[in-house]
Amino acid sequence: MGIRDDIDDFLRQTRLAVIGVSRNERDFTRALFREFVKRGYDAVPVNPASEAIEGRPCFHRAQDISPAVQGALLLTPPARTEAVAMDCVAAGIPRIWMYRAVGKGAVSSRAVAFCKSRGVRVIPGYCPYMFWEDAPFFHRLHGFFVKLSI
Repeated sequence: MGIRDDIDDFLRQTRLAVIGVSRNERDFTRALFREFVKRGYDAVPVNPASEAIEGRPCFHRAQDISPAVQGALLLTPPARTEAVAMDCVAAGIPRIWMYRAVGKGAVSSRAVAFCKSRGVRVIPGYCPYMFWEDAPFFHRLHGFFVKLSI
């Protein structure tokens, strides 16, 4: 299986944690969270500094989520990603996507290695918008070029 298989598998899930979603309503992480909800996902916000996001109960860490999620999208700074990935593995989350559009995003090579060593399907980079067929043009265009290389 390749990275594209992992991406397609992740996006087929219905209940996903969005870890690191901002309290700031104008932040991109909130827009991405809203997009998952709009698309019918049971998106579960995780932010240790918030009790609710977009009217949904917010969990402080992956182990607190109940009922369980099928995957976790990490929107964390790379310095926090390894600890968050460890939390996800401890919570039994079998799929982890470390978001990246530009720069490092949430990707941490140590976190990727840790996830793989624990049998977790890990996506190190990319943005979900690039893989939704009906996303805005800019995202689809970016996705077109990315898909040529994966």
